[in-house]
Amino acid sequence: MATSRPFYRTLAFQMLVAVVLGVLVGFLYPNLGAAMNPLAAGFVRLIRMVIAVLIFLIVSTGIARVGDMKKVGRLGIKLLIYFEVVSTLALILGMVASAIFQPGAGMNINPASVSAAATAGYAATAKHLSIIDFILNVIPNTAVGSFATGSILQVLFFSVFVGFALLFMGERAEPLIDFLQRWTEVVFIIIRAIMKVAPLAVFGAAAFVIGKFGIGSLAALAKLIILTYAACVVFIAVVMGSVAKLTGFSLWKFIKHIREEMILAFCTASSEAVLPFMVAKLKNLGCADAVVGFAIPTGYSFNLDGSSLYLTAAAMFIAQASNVHLTFAQDISLMAIFLLSSKGVAGVPAGGFVVLAGTLAIFPEIPMAGLALLLGIDRFLDAMRTMTNVVGNGVATMAIAKWEGQRDDARMNAVLNGEPPAAEAAEFA
Repeated sequence: MATSRPFYRTLAFQMLVAVVLGVLVGFLYPNLGAAMNPLAAGFVRLIRMVIAVLIFLIVSTGIARVGDMKKVGRLGIKLLIYFEVVSTLALILGMVASAIFQPGAGMNINPASVSAAATAGYAATAKHLSIIDFILNVIPNTAVGSFATGSILQVLFFSVFVGFALLFMGERAEPLIDFLQRWTEVVFIIIRAIMKVAPLAVFGAAAFVIGKFGIGSLAALAKLIILTYAACVVFIAVVMGSVAKLTGFSLWKFIKHIREEMILAFCTASSEAVLPFMVAKLKNLGCADAVVGFAIPTGYSFNLDGSSLYLTAAAMFIAQASNVHLTFAQDISLMAIFLLSSKGVAGVPAGGFVVLAGTLAIFPEIPMAGLALLLGIDRFLDAMRTMTNVVGNGVATMAIAKWEGQRDDARMNAVLNGEPPAAEAAEFA
């Protein structure tokens, strides 16, 4: 059994120290802290540099190795059903939590007195997120264009076609599949190198948030922040915990295994920043390439559990703050709109806020001007909903892999119990 590294050499400890230092710099030297954002932005760009290539390699070779087109189709159907059910539960939890604890009650905001200019840009962006636009945008104009723009779903769409083509070719495709798998190893080596600078990214993100928005902005709307964070924790513990128990793995051990990715997602508020690392760890836990390649990219658009919870909680908060009382039928209508509108937001900066703006634009009962109330704290809320999204997609992959018989439980238990991981994911264990 391999000797464990000293705690101070683990990536999780280094990132936690980076968070503390970043908060101190942002609090003591706000201008300096606000200037630290390029550290986080640069890290995210490094990750985006390899995401499209990684998805293509994992999905195309994964499908080619499945050997049965029906299995791939069944996998896709199970994923979509799972994503819709769990996302709906998140929407319900956000609405129920806000209805019970009333975070906006007593604020008595007059929407006419709130300037909507600050949120106009988000509303404009939301106009381009219709369901029809989303479906059409899944299809790239060119295969090369999907890689150039870094669109996750477009790359996934093209990769599926390549995978089926390789599957159709049979034995003649073996040399090409072997070549692509060797390139997968190259990409993981690059990813391991990028991960070395993750603490710098976390430091920059923490310093920027505190320096720009200030700790004082938390106090003004503390009730909503606490409610959102608590609801996300309850969702992970109850819903994700139930899924984990039903599919035979420990949620607590799984969270410990992906703690670095959770910290990174929380601090950068970017799901993309951890996508390659989640792929590596899920593969190392014994999930088949085809499952990982399908579940993670599609989950970024269809399984945004944290974002779903935030949407209903925030909408109810604005209604309560503006003294708008919604009927049960209006609550159901609001959830139905969110269930559809939240699917086209992958890759959009401040995506949850954009979807919220777009939904309120077509749901006049809740004044859109109330969005201005959330501007100062959205970055803090974004951190928690992003981390919840990451955990949700990880649990979804583990569950679907089990139901498809595509998870090596002996390997999973060994890794979760601290035994040496596989070479390709050793740096992330």
